[in-house]
Amino acid sequence: MDHSLSRSLFGFVPALWQALLTCLVLSLAAGSVQAQAGGSVLSQLIDDTEAGALVEGADAFGTIREDVPVAPILQEGERIGWAFIASDFVGTTGYSGKPIHTMVALNDDAVVMGVKLVKHSEPIVLIGIPDAKIQALAADYAGLDLVAEAESGGTSHDLNIIAGATVTIMVIDDSIVRAGLKVARALGLGGLTPPAGPTGPQFEIDPAAEAAPDWFTLEGDGTLRRMSLDVGQVNAAFEAMDDPRAGARPITEPDDTTFIEMYAALVSVPAVGEALLGGAENRNLQNWLNEGEHAVMIAGRGLYSFKGSGYVRGGIFDRIVLIQDDVSVRFRDRGHRRLGEIAATGAPEFDETDLFKIPADVGFDPAKPFRIQLLAQRDVAAIERVFTTFELGYRLPDRYLREVPGTAAEPSAGGAQAAADQEEIAAQRALWQRIWRDKIPEIVGVSLMLLVLTGVFFFQGFVTRSERFTYWFRMSFLTVTLVFLGWYANAQLSVVNLMALFGALTSDFSWQAFLLDPLTFILWFSVAAALLFWGRGAYCGWLCPFGALQELLNQIGRKLGIPQWTLPWGLHERLWPLKYMIFLGLFGVSLASIEQAEALAEVEPFKTAIVLKFVRAWPFVAYAAALLIAGLFVERFFCRYLCPLGAALAIPARLRMFDWLKRYKECGNPCQTCANECFVQAIHPTGEINPNECLNCLHCQVLYQSETKCPVVIKKLKRRETASRGAAALDRVLPNHPNLKETSQ
Repeated sequence: MDHSLSRSLFGFVPALWQALLTCLVLSLAAGSVQAQAGGSVLSQLIDDTEAGALVEGADAFGTIREDVPVAPILQEGERIGWAFIASDFVGTTGYSGKPIHTMVALNDDAVVMGVKLVKHSEPIVLIGIPDAKIQALAADYAGLDLVAEAESGGTSHDLNIIAGATVTIMVIDDSIVRAGLKVARALGLGGLTPPAGPTGPQFEIDPAAEAAPDWFTLEGDGTLRRMSLDVGQVNAAFEAMDDPRAGARPITEPDDTTFIEMYAALVSVPAVGEALLGGAENRNLQNWLNEGEHAVMIAGRGLYSFKGSGYVRGGIFDRIVLIQDDVSVRFRDRGHRRLGEIAATGAPEFDETDLFKIPADVGFDPAKPFRIQLLAQRDVAAIERVFTTFELGYRLPDRYLREVPGTAAEPSAGGAQAAADQEEIAAQRALWQRIWRDKIPEIVGVSLMLLVLTGVFFFQGFVTRSERFTYWFRMSFLTVTLVFLGWYANAQLSVVNLMALFGALTSDFSWQAFLLDPLTFILWFSVAAALLFWGRGAYCGWLCPFGALQELLNQIGRKLGIPQWTLPWGLHERLWPLKYMIFLGLFGVSLASIEQAEALAEVEPFKTAIVLKFVRAWPFVAYAAALLIAGLFVERFFCRYLCPLGAALAIPARLRMFDWLKRYKECGNPCQTCANECFVQAIHPTGEINPNECLNCLHCQVLYQSETKCPVVIKKLKRRETASRGAAALDRVLPNHPNLKETSQ
């Protein structure tokens, strides 16, 4: 056979690098032109949006203000509200790495009048989620009271999540609330005013401060703050609610019965912790807290528990929340410790005493006042409740603070802008860190999978000793990949991720966009490392949910007797470049229009089969089903010939530092066992393993040690057997050898 095509294909990948570098230069040039365009996003998008589509009854937009990028919403010439684009005020980017441009309308009371998603690059919204769902979600924000959001720290509304678009929806919600508050404060809507900047000295915790040792003094000087509610007060609060059912079921205990008596103290202050917790417990607390973290002690007694039982099911203490300005902190079980007893002399007995950690990334300032909001609930129907809140205010006494040197001067305009930039960065960081905290079980699961797979690759010689064990381990791992990583966690990588990364690199790169999806971030980081060690096979062969689906279905098909087609080597070799052409085509289109490229990326059936689990319009389902049916006859059909993600990962595959797959010099000449049994035909007839096509299934390593299939191993065993028989025969002859007979004297 003429192998000139093989050699040309081996040279095809370096040529791709040259093409990609050319595209990079062109993209950077285009990016520099776009950067010069300037102007607010509102000015660019307002002409494409009808006022009536944003607010019912509106007929036009007025002139955009020069000081703040907002436009009046007009109805018969009268202003009825203000319109703005959230991305003009907050820098949160979506899953695609680009801002989600949401137009929001506010009235003079700082109440949202309407929301419209006007431009974005979110692939799951562009293709996977029906537009009606997104528009319905946006419509739900009408009536959102930003004054209440400011008072509650952004927690006064419920977040509606659309399956498969969790990250995107959280970003939209975060940008609407934060941008809305900035606009309302800038325009003075609803009585909100811009947050006062630091006009005087700033303060920090004084580590040399001392606290009184007894409970009575600590309560008197404000180190401890108390809230006491009796049954009569709580019944009256529910009776005052608009819902008449709230007062229909009052607490039956006498009115002067203690409903709850609750105390709070900021025990991360060294002196306060020493006084209330004692020396040993305070040292444990300081060891528990990381840099920048704080802790509050909450103690309570009475009929009502401030902890409740919700944290047992969901890990969140839903009855209490700490609020400071726009910052709200909901405590979680992993940031919670029970306190056995209070060290301060004269402390009363409490039903529950607990320590709660305040994370460093939320922007909490211990020198500023804050409040603990207690949520009280009452059943009004079989499965329905009403709620009201009570607040315990707290301000750390001045005796525990000291002035930060050099902060007494008036801040400059540059300093104010720097502070605003830092605030925006902190808000973005808080968003992705909240997402990571919510995904801890999935993160642990993915980490365990990566750890197991790494161990298998490092000790592949031991793992592949048994063909049966290797087969069932692989099938089990692929099942976990499909069910857990794919259908449960939706952690399916896509060529769209690479296009988003390239777009970010050629514009204003920010890690924040990529940290919004923890599992995708971890997988891409792992893929980057694996490319240096093992090539594309670590992901494509083991961690790709759609690849796992293809292989598992093919194995089921084999059991059912479906015939397997082995394409002639010449045809198989000529089909390889298709996936590279598809990838380069998508990459080229992305330079002109990322939205169009993401739409064309539907050549990947991942969203249909994995993210949306085939719940989609029939053409998409039919396409995915056709690929899976083809895979029943030609194993991993899509991976071999059509997958643009596989092509993108194959391009740097030759950069790997090690050749882990062992070979004999006889492989390929004359032995063809591995080449014939490689299920993706990644082994050339001449014996070389093509790293661009190899999926690291390790079957060739099973054959490498096989005593029944590998001719080299069989030959070695026969030699050993022959040598053993010869040695045994020699042992039988030697005892009668004349040289061994004793000579008589």
